[in-house]
Amino acid sequence: MIALDTNVLARFYIEETEPEAKKQHLQAKRLMSAPSLFVARTVVLELEWLMRGGYGYSRDEIAAVIAHLLGLPNVTVENWEMVSDALAAYRAGLDFADALHHAAGTAESFVTFDSKFVKAATKQKLRPSVGLVKAG
Repeated sequence: MIALDTNVLARFYIEETEPEAKKQHLQAKRLMSAPSLFVARTVVLELEWLMRGGYGYSRDEIAAVIAHLLGLPNVTVENWEMVSDALAAYRAGLDFADALHHAAGTAESFVTFDSKFVKAATKQKLRPSVGLVKAG
C-alpha cells in the first residue's frame, strides 16, 4: 500500500498549465492507478482547504472531488465513514473542517465559539448536538 500526500492528490485533481505541474499531473495520474493506495483523513482535509483557499474551487466542485476519491476502489481513505458523513454535512452547508471535526466526535455534545457552525449544525439536526460555549 502506498500512502499519498495532499500534493499528489492536488496534482491529480487540479490541472495546471506550467510544465512542471503538467509533468506532475501525469505522474499522479499514473500513480492513482496503483492497486492499493491510502489517504489519511487529514490529507482530505488539507485537499479541501487547498482547493477552496488556494485555487478558489466551489463547494460543489470540491464535494465532487472528495466523493470521487471516496469512490475509488483502489483507495482506502482513513475513517471512510467519518469522511463520508463529513462530506454529507459539507454538502448541506457546513464548513468541511467543522464537519470533519464533528464527525470524529463520540461525545454527548460538541461545543464551539462559532455561531455559524452552531446554526448550520442545528439546521441539519446533527448528532451530537452542536452548541455555543456557555459563559461563566
